[in-house]
Amino acid sequence: MLKNLKALLTEGESYTIEFKETADKSLAAEVCAFANASGGKVFIGVNDKGQIVGTDVSNTARSRIQDTINQIEPRLKVKIDIQENIIIITVPEGKQKPYSCSKGFYLRSGPNSQKLERDSIIEFLQTEGKVIYDSIVNEDYQITDNFNEEAYKSYFEKSGISDVLPREVTLKNLGCAEMSSKGELSFTNAGILFFRDNSQNVRFDFSHVVCALYKGTEKVDILDAKNLSGGIIENIDNAIVFLKRNLRVRYEIKTVQRKNILELPEDALREAITNAVCHRDYFEKGARVMVEIYDDRVEITNPGSVPKGITTDNFGNMSITRNPIIASLLHRAHYIERMGTGIKRMNQAMEKLGLKKPEFQTEGLFFKVIFKRDLSIVGDNQEKIGDKSAIIGDNSLAIGDKLKKCKDRKSVVLSYLEENGKITTLETANLFGLKESRGRDVLKGMIDDELIEKVGNKRGAYYVLKSS
Repeated sequence: MLKNLKALLTEGESYTIEFKETADKSLAAEVCAFANASGGKVFIGVNDKGQIVGTDVSNTARSRIQDTINQIEPRLKVKIDIQENIIIITVPEGKQKPYSCSKGFYLRSGPNSQKLERDSIIEFLQTEGKVIYDSIVNEDYQITDNFNEEAYKSYFEKSGISDVLPREVTLKNLGCAEMSSKGELSFTNAGILFFRDNSQNVRFDFSHVVCALYKGTEKVDILDAKNLSGGIIENIDNAIVFLKRNLRVRYEIKTVQRKNILELPEDALREAITNAVCHRDYFEKGARVMVEIYDDRVEITNPGSVPKGITTDNFGNMSITRNPIIASLLHRAHYIERMGTGIKRMNQAMEKLGLKKPEFQTEGLFFKVIFKRDLSIVGDNQEKIGDKSAIIGDNSLAIGDKLKKCKDRKSVVLSYLEENGKITTLETANLFGLKESRGRDVLKGMIDDELIEKVGNKRGAYYVLKSS
């Protein structure tokens, strides 16, 4: 047994092995670090070079060691063995992480034990699934005071869920509400991100989606910008509106009706934006999801790199979400088809149009998807492609600044309706960079001309092409 022990000691300290000459005050931190990691062994009576120097192995010494370990919270059961004149403490991987001692939280990293600071503790808790942002109850947001009726109804229309149960029960079942310590029904963070009253969102401005159109290939001159401050689904939809407004469109005429084909596939762009708001790190309040258009590319970036467990080998084939309630809500509303297939769908959508697959940058604190634009079709009033289609270049109505000056707004709205089926006053305003009241004026004029008709009333109203 001693022979095997000496062979083990020659391998030196590692992720699971720690040497200590004496059971000093740092012992609790070493044991705590192993419990928070994958477990390990502490050899007392062995120096840093792996040489046995011996230690006190009396019952009194063992009792002191046990007292030191008992200071760790929550309580941790370890195994203490004696081999000749050394003590071996076998520490299991903890089942109730995180563990702490009087000095704080420690985690094993390589052959060392490191103290965790605030941000590292949050990251550790997220990784271990002990603290999940979207499931936290926010006691400052009671359902009765901060509810967005329009967002709630819109969600049920998109998801097809029968709204037959009391609202409080439904929100609980969806993971969007829980009873607070004060005995009041409060939103979880997921509920806030989907169903909060947007006038009460000052503290949640980090959840906004920022869209920007730049001149050239650098982040210098901004031609168009939008800060989207609605709920998650509204932000996804409006980010797509921004992209469709500022990307080039190919008009294909094979039948009586004209078909508008965006230069980058909408399905791929929508998938990337949905993934960005679904999988972002909401504990990071210093950054937002960004949707940025350059002359040569579109970049969609979210705070928080890929979750622990996603590797180069399984990237694109495995789904591990840091926000399971948000993912579930988006799945119910058909914004996420199947977990783990989003990357493949983006690739397939790009290949279908003969475009390069998107690039994925997964290193560092951010996750970024880059869609390359075809520079060969940049320019003013592109020539016809084939006999039945043409590409509208930089003089297109799709370019942000020029849309603001566009006089033939009715044509733009009609084109939008042909492709999307319906439009709201907010979407109309966003198309032209106007205030919502001015967007309403555009639609009113089209109603007077008997081009469109209004469906519904008040905030839930939208507009469709007038039936013949």
